[in-house]
This record gives sequence, C-alpha cells and structure tokens, in this order.
Amino acid sequence: MDHKALALEMRGLREQVTGITDTAVAAADGLLIAADTADTIDPEGLAALAAAGLGLARRTADATARGTLRRTVTYGSHGCAAFFAVGDTALMVVLGDEGMDVDHLNRATQSALRRIDLILTDKAPEGV
Repeated sequence: MDHKALALEMRGLREQVTGITDTAVAAADGLLIAADTADTIDPEGLAALAAAGLGLARRTADATARGTLRRTVTYGSHGCAAFFAVGDTALMVVLGDEGMDVDHLNRATQSALRRIDLILTDKAPEGV
C-alpha cells in the first residue's frame, strides 16, 4: 500500500471541502490504517467506533432492503462525523465543524473513495 498516496487523498479532500477538521481511514474491523487528526482525537478509538457504527448501519440497510450502504452521518452540536464505506474492506471517517457542507462532502468523496479503495488494494496506477 502506498501510504504517501493515501495521505495525499486525505489531504486533498480536506482542501476541497471547507469545514473538514479531521480524517481517518480504517479497516472494516476497526484497525487504523491512516489518520490526519487533531491531538485531542484518539485515532485508534475513532477507527474502532467508526467500524462499529458503519457495521450497524450496513446491517440496517441490508435488513430494510435499502441497498448497499454508502455513508452514515452523525450530527452533534459542534459539527458532524461522516462515515463512508471504502469498498467492502475499509472505511473513511470525516469529522467536520458546524460550517461543513455535507452535500458538498458527499459529492467530493465519491471519486476520492474510489481512489482510496484502489490504493488500499494496491490497484492504483503509479503516482496516484
């Protein structure tokens, strides 16, 4: 896996969407792969919580015949946490402040998620 390419994707998303404060990529089992988080965030704990939440959301989507889960978003009084499936084996967490445009985030993440999946599965072309 190309850790530099993964870091560039995470940073690129942060630069595209105003309000993103933290990002992380984890395996579906909750093991942290990469993080760009503030010192106040425990990236390993965040990865584990995100995997549990995404797993529950996947099961809910399946049990209610809603199709393949794309994302889940939790809103709090100081911003939101968005959890995105990256293929079948990983997930990405994006934390944002109150000003983050979640619709813009959802549009911006689509191509980033495909590239991250390719990076994680070592199928990305050289330099991506």
